[in-house]
Amino acid sequence: MISNEDVLDARERVAGVARHTPLEYSFAFSEMTGADVHLKLENFQRTGAFKIRGAINRIETLSPEQQEAGVVTASAGNHAQGVALAATRAGVDSTIVMPDHAPVSKVKATERYGGNVILHGADYNEAQAEAHRIEREEGRTYVHAFDDEMVMAGQGTIGLEIVEDCPDVETVIVPIGGGGLISGISTAVKAYDDDIRVIGVQAEGASSAAESLQKGEIYERESVDTIADGIATRRIGDRTFEVIKENVDEVVTVNDEDIAIALTYLLEREKALAEGAGAISLAALLSGAIEYEEGEVIVPAVCGGNIDLNVLTTVVMRGLVATGRYLRFRTILKDQPGALVDLGSIIADHRANITAFHHDRTSRDVAMNDARVELEVETRGPDHIDELLSALRADGYEVEIVNGYQMSV
Repeated sequence: MISNEDVLDARERVAGVARHTPLEYSFAFSEMTGADVHLKLENFQRTGAFKIRGAINRIETLSPEQQEAGVVTASAGNHAQGVALAATRAGVDSTIVMPDHAPVSKVKATERYGGNVILHGADYNEAQAEAHRIEREEGRTYVHAFDDEMVMAGQGTIGLEIVEDCPDVETVIVPIGGGGLISGISTAVKAYDDDIRVIGVQAEGASSAAESLQKGEIYERESVDTIADGIATRRIGDRTFEVIKENVDEVVTVNDEDIAIALTYLLEREKALAEGAGAISLAALLSGAIEYEEGEVIVPAVCGGNIDLNVLTTVVMRGLVATGRYLRFRTILKDQPGALVDLGSIIADHRANITAFHHDRTSRDVAMNDARVELEVETRGPDHIDELLSALRADGYEVEIVNGYQMSV
């Protein structure tokens, strides 16, 4: 178990490197939820995520002999960048093992910070096994991404900043991957006021902490599946599990659609870019996964902003679909002049905007005098989609929804 004194000591070590990140009141999310929402914007941290805090604290506490031998770690991306920067700054050689499918942007960033990157394994756990092999063979010190007291203490400096910048905070929502972040934050927050709720949140496809708490022992998943790659771990740590049991009031889960919606709203309403793992704390609030009182002061920790642009495109599109801002559908038209104009007129009359369409008169399952069209349409929300679809069907069009949207009535 780490102590608040460990966190206070860590603040002295990380102060010269890690930024004191903003804690901003959100008018938009306060209005949407009825709570008093303040966002801890750790996505504005150096390296784009909180991991630099724990990495600096761990490397600064290594012995001279350990620093001379170098360090090795495994990471899906954010811890990799933190260790690479912290090691380079301290003059320590670093080897970073990342999963084969780690986002390209995170791999390149880790290399720019001075880390020697090795791609290995299908996920974090396989990358970690390779890193431990290198640790044994080369005599390096393994810098664990989460199950290390000094790493936890470093991450806990976020908790100190939260209670200093928002002293009336009542609930803090924290993402959980391996548990290092919430272990550190909960230690600092509970030392300030034990009545402050600390709620952890995981993706449904990587819910090792939630399942471990239910079973009363650490549960390792056979696989993970989530867009929140930064918290896609099969199991939480032995040390972090003990801290979570002691300090965390509740752990909830959300699905990938909830995460995509939160990420999209962060971009649109707050102009803040977050990765899936960074947006998941807000997703827990917006999706109704946690209970709270009207006006309750809530701080979701937006813990990282390192998202690959290709992934961002996909996630934002998922968010637009889920919030009724985008619709893709098919229908059949008579293959004659004016048919497409008639369809387009109905869409225009209902103030939707066609962004793309595909016209196919060759399908064997379409009558000889018909054509299938597929359209992509920008809409204003679920009610707008319902209105448009109702109008099309009332006019005789048989509409097949392609993107999974279902009418609410």
